[in-house]
Amino acid sequence: MNIDFANLQLQYQKYKVDIDANIRAVLNKSNYIMGEEVHEFERALEGFTGAKHAITCSSGTDALLLAMMAMDIQPDDEIITTPFTFIATAEAIALMKAKPVFVDIESDTFNIDANLIEAVITDKTKAIMPVSLYGQPADMDTIQAIADKHNLKVIIDGAQSFGSTYNGKTDSNLGDISTTSFFPAKPLGCYGDGGAVFTNNDEYAKIIKMMRVHGQNKRYHHKYIGMGGRLDTIQAAVLLAKLSHYPQELAERQQVAQRYTDALSDRLQTPVIRLNRSSTWAQYTIRVNNRDTLQAKLKDNGIPTAVHYPMSLHLQECFQYLNYKQGDFPISEKSSQEVVSLPMNAFLEIKKVKYITNQLIGYYKK
Repeated sequence: MNIDFANLQLQYQKYKVDIDANIRAVLNKSNYIMGEEVHEFERALEGFTGAKHAITCSSGTDALLLAMMAMDIQPDDEIITTPFTFIATAEAIALMKAKPVFVDIESDTFNIDANLIEAVITDKTKAIMPVSLYGQPADMDTIQAIADKHNLKVIIDGAQSFGSTYNGKTDSNLGDISTTSFFPAKPLGCYGDGGAVFTNNDEYAKIIKMMRVHGQNKRYHHKYIGMGGRLDTIQAAVLLAKLSHYPQELAERQQVAQRYTDALSDRLQTPVIRLNRSSTWAQYTIRVNNRDTLQAKLKDNGIPTAVHYPMSLHLQECFQYLNYKQGDFPISEKSSQEVVSLPMNAFLEIKKVKYITNQLIGYYKK
């Protein structure tokens, strides 16, 4: 059986007419940088998320950088985040010459444990950066309450969670600034790199719009030190075509996830989604024993898997200067040895989900 982990080619074929038409329109106008499709897509994002300002940019990583630049994060400022995430979260903090300060995660959601945050706040702490890992927002009520109490900012790394909800609001409309990624394999992906920054703060939006074009407030006049952080017009055109199908894809991802859970929850530790939240199911990630052996077995049977993520950030060589050590964040470390992500996309047929789950059940029956 041929099983594709993300199935980007099938998605393209389904939306080919709309995507090709949008790309041709850009080619015919040849307005490749900050063309009208960029602005049209930003207005569509604002409508979808409810955020006052949606500002597109060149990647999810650059979205985090732009957020911190707008907040004037300075060298040696501290930002509290999770060690169990893709490196871009803490990498962006380090690129600002600020200090990532880690706290451990919840064992069931894999998101930052909000109850551990307050203990590591110092007079250098400027912000909290929760990650909506695998597509589910963190405990934002607790995080926001801590931020309000200590006069801290909240930047949400929503690279995996565009379209998720928390108490009925999208996580793009939470915190002081929320970010996302449109990397091709993300739930809403373009055909290259792309990202967006969301905020309800007019001043932040004004600064971010300048920062993404080298700090310009008018052509060749630079108010800030910024970056070349724009979203290409062709990528905006692709995303515009795909956004209209996105609500249906989210519903279909939920159906795939539910089929996995129904089949596996009695035998394996399946994902936990809190009652006040929804997930985009960027990944369907389970905990297993003997992960390498299981992955090899699944591969032999035509089932691709992935590990998100095999090493906690505090143990990465590039973060040795932070002086963390093995054992500092035991839940993150244990999770990194046990998690495995199964194929997840909106087009995963029932028979393929059944085949995958039968292979897993058969493995664990031995």
